[in-house]
Amino acid sequence: MHNSQSYEEIRELHEVLVQMRIENWLHNDLFSFQWWILLVVFIVPWLIWWVYVEKKRIYEILLFGMLLTNLVIMLDDLGVELHLWSYPYQLLSLMPRLIPIDQGIIIVFHMFLYQFYKSWKSFVVANIIMAIIFSYIFEPITVWLGIYKLENWTYTFSLPIYVLKAILIKWLVDEVLLKKKYS
Repeated sequence: MHNSQSYEEIRELHEVLVQMRIENWLHNDLFSFQWWILLVVFIVPWLIWWVYVEKKRIYEILLFGMLLTNLVIMLDDLGVELHLWSYPYQLLSLMPRLIPIDQGIIIVFHMFLYQFYKSWKSFVVANIIMAIIFSYIFEPITVWLGIYKLENWTYTFSLPIYVLKAILIKWLVDEVLLKKKYS
């Protein structure tokens, strides 16, 4: 049995935190330069994806993207909760994760790599190159813009995660497709 007093205190503090987030978003984030960047970074990659996605493989590519999205959201929530990083600006006020990055540009880039690099070797090499670009170019730009704040994290820590999560999800999708093929 858990201490109901501490649960109530946590719940009340959470209510205060939610209200503070909404107030901050309304007065600082909404329609700021960073907010517009987040909106563009979320919408434009999906529009480009829709034009260039291989329509005959769209379900397979979406399976890869959605499984990867779930993993990215879990990892991002974990990082925020452990104070490894934070997001001073939000597209939406009630979510602590950076939706335009987590569910936009990162996923779309990974789905394009999945679509265009079908062999394991080319897929891994392409993901390593993307991980280097995201870790050492895109992440520092988001820090410079004030959108992303490193707390107990470094760009180098991100590098293997970009690659490993893509490899894990490609393996999982390959296994699902293999089972489907032989069922």
